[in-house]
Amino acid sequence: MSQTALRIGMLGGTFDPIHLGHLRSAVELYEALSLDRLHMIPAQQPPLRGRPQVSAKQRLALLTAGIGDTPGLIADDRELRRDGPSYSADTLAELRSEVGDKARLVMAIGYDAFLRLAQWHQPERLFELAHLVVIARPGYGYPLPAPLRELVEHRRVDSIETLMQQPCGGYLPLELPSLMAISATYVRECLEAGKSVRYLLPDPVERAIEQGGLYRQCE
Repeated sequence: MSQTALRIGMLGGTFDPIHLGHLRSAVELYEALSLDRLHMIPAQQPPLRGRPQVSAKQRLALLTAGIGDTPGLIADDRELRRDGPSYSADTLAELRSEVGDKARLVMAIGYDAFLRLAQWHQPERLFELAHLVVIARPGYGYPLPAPLRELVEHRRVDSIETLMQQPCGGYLPLELPSLMAISATYVRECLEAGKSVRYLLPDPVERAIEQGGLYRQCE
């Protein structure tokens, strides 16, 4: 069954704005996990972060422009259609209901977000719905905080093949080949200061930001 079951990925974030680091990681995740598709899902109101600088609709438009015709990547607006905080467990439940019980559903998160996982809304429920793939960073490692260790330690697997033997419930750290050290904070700082963001953003995203006057310092 594991050879024929759908493999569906979810990569959430504020994408404020989407940049080449996000997109290259998405492509490498899609390829490494042999996904059928990867849903990139901007958060309406991230529960553990401040409110994004531009509207959800604008961030979705930038994400759509950034993805363009990239195979396998989908700009998914489901969290923007829900009121209130964007809980990953609710999003995974929606995806699970769409793809069925047999599909391999994977939520990918960065290492920084992973360290706060025990603080998330219904963290145990995440594993009832999906696998967790943590995009590891070179030099980052154990020991994990005790509550996080209790949550994930017994779920850890050491290969993608092992992870994909079941529809959900596993945890895999994964180092991507070209983890790009670009942060949305740095991109916003450059834009606010009127500095170049060339080679940090896809050209269509840079053009859309320029045309919309987004992330400019208020006078």
